[in-house]
Amino acid sequence: MSQRLSPAERARLASKPTDIRTKAKKKAPAATSVRSGAAKLSGQGAVRVQHWFDKIFKAQSIHFYQLLGVTLFLVIFGVIMVLSASSVDSLKANNNSFAVAGKQLFFAVLGLLAMSAVSLLPLSFIKSRAKFVFMASMALQIGVLFFGKEINGNRNWIEIFGFTLQPSEFLKIAVILHVSAYLATKVEYFDDRSVWVRALVISGAAMVVVFLGKDLGTVIIMLIAFVGLLALAGMPSKLLNLVGVLLIVLVPIALSIGSSRLGRIMAWLNPNAPDPNDYNWQSEHGMWAISAGRFFGSGLGESKMKWSWIPEVENDFIFAIISEELGLLGALLVIALFVSLAFSFVRILQRTQDYFGKFVVGGVMLWIVFQGLINIAVVLRLLPVLGVPLPLISAGGSSLVATLGAIGVVLAIERENHANPIAAARPVRSRR
Repeated sequence: MSQRLSPAERARLASKPTDIRTKAKKKAPAATSVRSGAAKLSGQGAVRVQHWFDKIFKAQSIHFYQLLGVTLFLVIFGVIMVLSASSVDSLKANNNSFAVAGKQLFFAVLGLLAMSAVSLLPLSFIKSRAKFVFMASMALQIGVLFFGKEINGNRNWIEIFGFTLQPSEFLKIAVILHVSAYLATKVEYFDDRSVWVRALVISGAAMVVVFLGKDLGTVIIMLIAFVGLLALAGMPSKLLNLVGVLLIVLVPIALSIGSSRLGRIMAWLNPNAPDPNDYNWQSEHGMWAISAGRFFGSGLGESKMKWSWIPEVENDFIFAIISEELGLLGALLVIALFVSLAFSFVRILQRTQDYFGKFVVGGVMLWIVFQGLINIAVVLRLLPVLGVPLPLISAGGSSLVATLGAIGVVLAIERENHANPIAAARPVRSRR
């Protein structure tokens, strides 16, 4: 006989399914909340990806593409000419004609990736990191004085993880960024001489550290870029004249330090004088290469002077090989490309409203364009041999990556100009 249940027990058993259903109902809103949260996060990620996609592939201004196009052409052209100029010396030194050109191609790809990444950065982010970049570059350059590697009498290289790095190339853009960021915060105080003195001290400290490594050519490029930047920013004429007087006193002293440097200058001033130390050897053979090229050139890869007749033929004197193999037409093409590069910088400078951006574009323009002109002038014997590479063309990983990184900053500035067309078109108000 089955046991009878009390009314209380029957009521408790009858309530259990209801409790289970109630608990299930209580759990349902929590599961819905999790799903909605996941959908929200997924939506935010999609928006972020869409934002970066639009930023990368959004059409830019004609000035952006002009600068980018000229830069890409110079880099590709440079890799081809480095291969042609270095093939003989590479074969002799490494039993591989592509040794130097292969490294140049690697650094070209690395530099283009760096340029692309930097061009996507917000201008405010670049400005906020300018001081850190300057301090890191200065630390590396100071390290060169103690742990650096000396090449051709200059201690300007340091070896890190098997790679030979030239910190002075990165110091150029680091000083331009740092000084530009500093001046941009002091626009309202430009009448105060201490603002300009501090900017001169920052620039001068960088040049002194590089000069201690005996690299006068790089110091001259830095001097043009930094003093030119301060002049474009509006440094008072009295202070600018004082800087000019100091340079008149200091430059002869700097030139007299080091017998080889003074010897090269005296040989350049007296080309017909006896030259027992062969100071004119490089420049004379460079002129022979230019003369052999005539109008149409001897043909790509057909240079005779690259057969160990010109030292550093793929670096400082690559313009001589361009003139020999591609003739006057090739030489004029290179000059025209640098003129086009200068016009691209000028147009972006005119469109830039932000003071930091204007100062950066001006400094980078002076650095790259004048370095190119000085290199060509040296090969044409209009200047003594200074040992500066032809930007974007000469062999050298540090120079190529640093130059492309600097152009990436200018492209980032032009991206913001294009994103804010009203601000870019508005004229800059007077600071005084």
